[in-house]
Amino acid sequence: MFFCHVCVCAIKVVTTVPSSYALCSLFSVAMAGKEAEVLKMKREIGLIGGIAFISGTMIGSGIFMSPQFVLGYVGSPGASLVIWSLSGVIAMLAALSYTELGTIISESGGEFIYILRIYGSCPAFFAAFTFILVVKPSSIAAMAISIAKYAIAPFYPGCEPPQLAVKCVAAAAILLVAIANTLNVRLAVRIQVVFLVAKVLALTFIVIGGIVAITQSSTVIVENFKIENSFKGTQFSLSTVGMAVYQGLWSYAGWYNLNYVTEELKRPEVNLPRAVVIAITLVTGLYLLVNVSYLTVMTPRELMSSSAVAVTWGNKVLGSWGWVMSVAAALSAFGSLNGTFFSGGRVCFVAAREGHMPDILAMAHVHRLTPSPALIFTTLISLVVLAIGDFQSIVNFFSFTAWIFYGITLSGLIYLKIKKPELPRPYKVPILLPILVLIAAVFLVLAPIIDDPQIEYLYVTLFILSGAIIYVPFIHYKLCPGLLTKLTVFMQLFLEVAPAEKNL
Repeated sequence: MFFCHVCVCAIKVVTTVPSSYALCSLFSVAMAGKEAEVLKMKREIGLIGGIAFISGTMIGSGIFMSPQFVLGYVGSPGASLVIWSLSGVIAMLAALSYTELGTIISESGGEFIYILRIYGSCPAFFAAFTFILVVKPSSIAAMAISIAKYAIAPFYPGCEPPQLAVKCVAAAAILLVAIANTLNVRLAVRIQVVFLVAKVLALTFIVIGGIVAITQSSTVIVENFKIENSFKGTQFSLSTVGMAVYQGLWSYAGWYNLNYVTEELKRPEVNLPRAVVIAITLVTGLYLLVNVSYLTVMTPRELMSSSAVAVTWGNKVLGSWGWVMSVAAALSAFGSLNGTFFSGGRVCFVAAREGHMPDILAMAHVHRLTPSPALIFTTLISLVVLAIGDFQSIVNFFSFTAWIFYGITLSGLIYLKIKKPELPRPYKVPILLPILVLIAAVFLVLAPIIDDPQIEYLYVTLFILSGAIIYVPFIHYKLCPGLLTKLTVFMQLFLEVAPAEKNL
């Protein structure tokens, strides 16, 4: 099955056009006022943009909100730094493995398209179903919550802001990012680059602030990192380590971002690996230095009790100017939200293009060349997730489901290396890398369940399997193929969109 798919990808593109697509194509010609012209997404992302989309998505809410959770799970400063380092190594190895997949299968869509080309339609649908309805919206909602908490923290000094206020601000952030991404791809890329510069400066400021704090008084950091105290109180179990790594990896979420937009990346065989190595190295180094800076002024107890670590750090180091850290954290999380939203819409777009979602979601605006229906759908699902979840539960839910499919994808790379070594590979990694990350993925999925089984994991599994209710009748047996034709044509006219072909 895979061999046929790869031949199609490597040699030519064969597109099966549904009946509603035929109507949409006529609209495309009419709207463009030209003879039949292929509508494709443009390659707008270069190396700088690629680095910005990876590191700009990774550096966001996590480094400002997850440190207290990581420390809370493992119990000691030394163990928390080990978790942050381990998370960075896992992210780097996973990203390099994905880079090889991205050069073999040079299509957008991330896990969905890789699983589709390697394992076929059924598992790919479950990946699309889960990522579109759970993983991406959960990630977007969690980032929006962190933006809101930091943005309104100065207005509620010394107490938790009301949940209603937090969620209203978070919803506004999601809508703002959705509008920017719907209007123009270049605008989204520029936002990502500008906010990356801002957040790197903010983290650098925290690092420098920590150095200054040490020169003034080294009591706290010496107490935190004395040999006898560094690992004192460490809580080690499969569940605590697994949940701590979940929180750590949440802060590295985004290492996979360019694989979702490969068709919009210039020279992906060159820029994809370069962007991955530069971005993750930069982020890992900054994260470790920032965590050390937090621990220069806060005891483990203070850090774990803080609802906004960067704000607490700012209040201690900057005094009355501590609110600046709230603004910096909110802006940082906004850039991360933009990158996650950009890639999330592409998963929905590619899944629809392959016939696994309604046709309307596979269309792009005829003038702006943005997948606006997919972006609008992603916005709506994200707002629903935002309304019903809180930050910590959303992160854990996101991590558990995401790593199931990361593991399946990495097993596909191992399969290709063993069974299809002749496939062209502009970039290669040793087979040991995906094996190590696959082991980590299995651990992250099974460890919390084995050590501390909770009913929520069963609910997640049942939700994923519930996709069969849609897949069997509508995708596999193709029942009611024209069910949404009228709605598709109406939405196409209303949104001024038409089917977009692959850009290979």
